[in-house]
Amino acid sequence: MAAYRSPLADLRFVRDEVLDAESEWQSLALPAEIDASLAEAVLEEGARIVEAELLVLNATGDAEGCRLVDGEVFTPAGFKAAFRALADGGWCGLAGSPAYGGQGMPKLLTLAFDEMLYATNASFALYLTLNNGAALLLEQYADEATKACYLPRLYAGEWLGTMCLTEPHCGTDLGLIRTRAVPDGEGGYALTGSKIWITGGDHDLTDNIAHLVLAKLPDAPEGSRGISLFLVPKRRVGTDGTLGDANGVVCGGLEHKMGIKGSATCVMHFEGARGTLIGEPHQGLATMFTMMNYERLSIGVQGLGLGEIAYQSAIAFAQERLQSRAPGGAVASDRPADPILVHPDVRRMALDVRAWNEGARLFAGFVGRELDRARYHPDERCRSDAEATVALLTPVAKAFISDRGFDATVIAQQLYGGNGYCVEWGAEQYVRDARIAMIYEGTNGIQAMDLVGRKLARNGGAFVEQLIARIRSELGQHADAAYSEAVERELQRLERATVMLLAQAQEDVNALGAAAHDYLELVGFTVYAWLWWRAGRVAAEALARGGDASERFYRDKLIVARYFFVRQLPRSESLERQLMAGPEGLMALDLEGF
Repeated sequence: MAAYRSPLADLRFVRDEVLDAESEWQSLALPAEIDASLAEAVLEEGARIVEAELLVLNATGDAEGCRLVDGEVFTPAGFKAAFRALADGGWCGLAGSPAYGGQGMPKLLTLAFDEMLYATNASFALYLTLNNGAALLLEQYADEATKACYLPRLYAGEWLGTMCLTEPHCGTDLGLIRTRAVPDGEGGYALTGSKIWITGGDHDLTDNIAHLVLAKLPDAPEGSRGISLFLVPKRRVGTDGTLGDANGVVCGGLEHKMGIKGSATCVMHFEGARGTLIGEPHQGLATMFTMMNYERLSIGVQGLGLGEIAYQSAIAFAQERLQSRAPGGAVASDRPADPILVHPDVRRMALDVRAWNEGARLFAGFVGRELDRARYHPDERCRSDAEATVALLTPVAKAFISDRGFDATVIAQQLYGGNGYCVEWGAEQYVRDARIAMIYEGTNGIQAMDLVGRKLARNGGAFVEQLIARIRSELGQHADAAYSEAVERELQRLERATVMLLAQAQEDVNALGAAAHDYLELVGFTVYAWLWWRAGRVAAEALARGGDASERFYRDKLIVARYFFVRQLPRSESLERQLMAGPEGLMALDLEGF
């Protein structure tokens, strides 16, 4: 049984106090005006609508799932009406350009709404978040006629967008794709091929679906250098946006999945479907990464959202569940036993989940703010620095937050004891729904390889050096703040690991791959330590000012920050030891030994 209220107070703390969003927004050339009061109003209304429309459909949508009937996909009961409520409220275009009917809200704010979407109904959320990524890509790379036709309809929720990458014979190695795009003599292309695992590939929520499809032209070079990107609608679209006949886009089946069952995950066949080239020929993979990078951060937030509803629901259970007495004697003497939260091991689990969630909220907010800087800051140097930070931390945010989000749902499930294994309590659904976040948009292993390959080795550690210098500079300005020494130790640990790994990579071709996971985890712990240090400093300053009605909030924030530093951060020590061990122990067993 779900117990959830959108964490507006913590979102406000991250946005307004830790990241100083209002001052930040005033310095950016944002497409729409926004201040703290408007941001709060947006999220309050967002919280109201997702709690009213989506939370009630989460368990029923999971039980019913999507259906394929006579070639048409139907979403679970209630999804279509809920989608229309959100679309009519403008939520499909929250981040979109006002020039095409969007709201123009900054990424820092839209990520907060994404968290609430994923918490209340992860399956439903995917339809909206994929649409956001598709619209962002078209806004950057499509010609003006295409943008004028598609973007207002995507932002209004009249149509929805998808991305179609993977094929049955290849996963991450997209250079192996076989889908072909042949010029049709009318300025377009005829696409033929099959894609699998396409989220929202077909559904009944909108009259049309805009597929972004990777394919190869007849003259394409081999491998990933030969991939182009095409916009392929489910139904043909006239120059004025009117819908025509079916476009040869066919759903061949629905995947039978462990979780997110209300999300239509489809096998899609393109049977001579007419498409439009987006971007330059043979540059489709680089173009698609605009959307992929957006989705990677969003999928990290999926882990956060599910971790948050898992926590709130488990705590509601733990406060009512009576079992034994507290170690020091009865706490609830008027009851036959004490609530299980009095027991130290139960508190360990509860605080583990809470600290992971609140740390993830800090991390996601920070990366969202850097995305806003990279896109809208008037100073070129600041934009460049933000781009470097985003490049480094996007794979970390996707992998580290989704890993911790899954951990959070599993630990929260454990709080229920045997009840957590039973469907009616909802905890097992959160585990199932969170599991996919570690897999799609590039598995977390691929994220780790991206980090050590493209973001570390390729530039000799320059991105990491820049991040360390930034954190050190801030530490120097607040040297007396609690846990400053702990953060400095993590910076030194990351520096040692970086130097060692770059040296190993010169001697052993397996070094980067063997270290990738542990190195990503180490970067994640370092960033969490920095942001928890900053959050703790802000909370302590607020308490020192006194007279605030939120005193309890700040005191609790300091307690959770301390828990992170003394109970969770020490795990980074073992990561350093694993990294120092090098690849030999990992690669010693030959193939036959397996």
